Amino acid sequence: MDPFARVSLGGTGVTVTCLGMGLAPIGGLFTPVGDADAITAVDTAWERGVRFFDTAPLYGAGLSERRGGAALRGRSRPEFTIATKVGRRLTPDRNAGADIWAEPSGASWTWDFSAAGVRDQHRESLARLGVDRVDILHLHDPDDHFGPALHEALPALIELREAGAIGAVSAGMNQSAMLTEFARTGHFDCFLLAGRYTLLDQSGLADLLPECERRGIAVLCGGVYNSGILADPSETATFDYRAAPPAVLAKARAMAEVCARHGVPLRAAALQFPLAHPAVASVLIGMRSAAEAADAAAMAALDIPGGLWRDLIRSGLLDADVPHP
Repeated sequence: MDPFARVSLGGTGVTVTCLGMGLAPIGGLFTPVGDADAITAVDTAWERGVRFFDTAPLYGAGLSERRGGAALRGRSRPEFTIATKVGRRLTPDRNAGADIWAEPSGASWTWDFSAAGVRDQHRESLARLGVDRVDILHLHDPDDHFGPALHEALPALIELREAGAIGAVSAGMNQSAMLTEFARTGHFDCFLLAGRYTLLDQSGLADLLPECERRGIAVLCGGVYNSGILADPSETATFDYRAAPPAVLAKARAMAEVCARHGVPLRAAALQFPLAHPAVASVLIGMRSAAEAADAAAMAALDIPGGLWRDLIRSGLLDADVPHP
């Protein structure tokens, strides 16, 4: 696999590298990052060949967009693809709590999937990023807002696409069922599916991935480490942002043992696995530092022997009918 090959998203004209950089961590997710280290992380990813960057207003309440934009400023705009999200409106707030974001940004957020809200959020994201357009615009976590997302936000996204203000209409969620409903509207170009197509959780195969393959909709896979356990299945590992259940931890460790027999880190297998599905165009890895960016690039480029996947199947750790590299 060439992790830095450019893949087209249907007929949109938008391309992404097979390895993309998720910018949530540089918004200060869980621990502080700081402007300088955030920019160095993006610079390192760029030096390794990454040209696809995914952010959101939610990430650090604007910090991720501002830092990502600062790092990409001065780069040739046609050379990179940037995605952001709508559904959460930021407002100035000196007293905003940190929540899971460890650095104050002076803003807080509220849900807003209205058409006017989408247009405002898009314009505000452009200002924070310092760009004149974004390539992909996702509806962000509309789980409890299906009606407004479908009937108000989606038409606004379509208008932006028709006007050339964005290249692709998308939605990003941690579930596949609602994304599948969106796919059946025929109005989406791609989806960001987080955590539901990984070595540990292939539930997206039941609905979204085959639907997208039939319709020519590209899937971008996020959360492929399931919030950490597939990067390091230690006693303190988390699975979907909670302490990993014993059975899940045992399975991840068994996978790690199979990988070790082939001289492959578990995180390399976890990163490369989703790309074997024909609907998957890119895998997004969150990177908060130069070291993490360099590691992700190395794991994406690592040659994984076919025997590893066969051993996972023989061990009952991966179903034989699941696509694998």
